[in-house]
Amino acid sequence: MRLRDLRAAVILPLLLLPATAFAAPAAAPAAAPGSTAAAIPGALDRAFGQLAGAQSGGTLSMSLQLLLIMGLLTILPSLILMMTSFTRILVVLGILRQALGLQQSPPNQVLIGLSLFLSLFVMAPTLDKVNQTAISPYSAGTINAEQAIANAGAEFHKFMIRQTREHDLSMFADMAHAPKFASSADVPFSILLPAFVTSELKTAFQIGFMLFLPFLVIDLVVSSVLMSLGMMMMSPTIVSMPFKLLLFVLVDGWALLMGSLASSFG
Repeated sequence: MRLRDLRAAVILPLLLLPATAFAAPAAAPAAAPGSTAAAIPGALDRAFGQLAGAQSGGTLSMSLQLLLIMGLLTILPSLILMMTSFTRILVVLGILRQALGLQQSPPNQVLIGLSLFLSLFVMAPTLDKVNQTAISPYSAGTINAEQAIANAGAEFHKFMIRQTREHDLSMFADMAHAPKFASSADVPFSILLPAFVTSELKTAFQIGFMLFLPFLVIDLVVSSVLMSLGMMMMSPTIVSMPFKLLLFVLVDGWALLMGSLASSFG
């Protein structure tokens, strides 16, 4: 495998972050039979020599190729969490489950899957631009790998800067002793990433607070009724849970919540 082919194999998954997340769990078991713990140290010992040979038109061994690809796949979950709408959506859904008083329903797998697919819906315009400016030109050979990465990063940068509060951005810029930026496009990812995550968590907690209020009122009413009836030994949570579920279904809560979450990124 030539160096350009190897770059295509490890760079294109990064450009399609949410899409490659589905392939990551299936890729790990496939690589296991071809690599052992004893083969990895030897591959690392020969890495620099093989990379130098690849630069002059040589090839990389299969063990080193698998090591590079699998090492790259390990950072994909972090990139999905930190650079997309996934964090806000997952936190809000977790708060909703707590507000309803449900412990394991919907299960974590359902919440993560729902958050992932809703993130794909929210990120669709950004992913389309990444495909137009980075993936398609790179596949056609009109730009190199470095330009493809820069173009894809610019599109994600635009999405993240729109969702980041100016206060959070200024706070991390001051901590990094960074000079004043002429425009938002000049903000580096080292400052934008923590500021974006902080803003997403704050927004998620604000939405969660608004979700919690009507269910909290139901809990207070049920507790007062049980106290007035002298039923102090009965848990108010057990009694209020059916009423909270009924209220959530009657107002079509899932549709309202999904629509509100998606529109919150506009």
